[in-house]
Amino acid sequence: MKILLFGKGGNVGWELQRSFASLGELVSLDEHDCDPCGDFTNPEGIARTVRTVAPDVIINAAAYTAVDQAESEPERCRTINARAPAVLSAEAKRCGAWLIHYSTDYVFGGSGDRPWRETDATGPLNVYGQTKLEGEEAIRATGCRHLIFRTSWVYSGRGDNFAKAMLRLAQERDRLTVVDDQIGAPTGADLLADVSAHALRAVVQGAAAGGLYHLVAGGEISWHGYARFVIDFARRAGIKTRVTPDRIEPVPSHAFPSVAARPKNSRLDTQKVRTIFGLNLPSWQEGVTRMLAEILEKQP
Repeated sequence: MKILLFGKGGNVGWELQRSFASLGELVSLDEHDCDPCGDFTNPEGIARTVRTVAPDVIINAAAYTAVDQAESEPERCRTINARAPAVLSAEAKRCGAWLIHYSTDYVFGGSGDRPWRETDATGPLNVYGQTKLEGEEAIRATGCRHLIFRTSWVYSGRGDNFAKAMLRLAQERDRLTVVDDQIGAPTGADLLADVSAHALRAVVQGAAAGGLYHLVAGGEISWHGYARFVIDFARRAGIKTRVTPDRIEPVPSHAFPSVAARPKNSRLDTQKVRTIFGLNLPSWQEGVTRMLAEILEKQP
């Protein structure tokens, strides 16, 4: 099996290289690759890449994710998040390849407090969410064989993330303020990659159907609760911080005005993916604990 991965440099793409390496011949590209082309601002180049590589599986981990900046760059965002995936899906249909694509809870309006199901009506609040929805719709419209995973609050131990930012600020300041009215589930890029590989095996063998699935870690928390968890873990691990968990102040979203609106309800219902693929999705605490242990082990 030949697998073509776009977006190898991102957190999810990095983990996908690990989880898919044992499934077949893996060709991994990012936006800096020119021959073959991995630049999603060049959809025609992406099409040529698929035709040259002739893969059995295409994985799209590339995306425009600068949510605020997208408001002033809607066409660039749309090219990367919608037009390029449309080209990929057309090429997948032409050559009979499976397409694995990642989307987001931002396709929803973020109201209420019930986890969003795959069948719920969408209603993006910003350009980023709208273009990700357009990407999903384009893939479904081609009729190619596909797996679309909607996820949220993705992190990895590699590169910057919310936990690292909280640890740094807790060592610099005496008090922190963190939003407490946005709720979701911190989800590790490694979990996404491992479930993706498991799901691909199942659909290729005919043991499960493709389509749209919600995929996040178990449980839920606010950003404020997430911050408290991180600082509490660090202090119990012997890391000195000026801020203690009880000095992290909860504040509403409007305390931090942003160019693009954020959904307050980022909960995703994962019953479908758990049932169809026979999965147990670990709690967000398990993944974050492992990530924090890795981060803190590297600190001087």
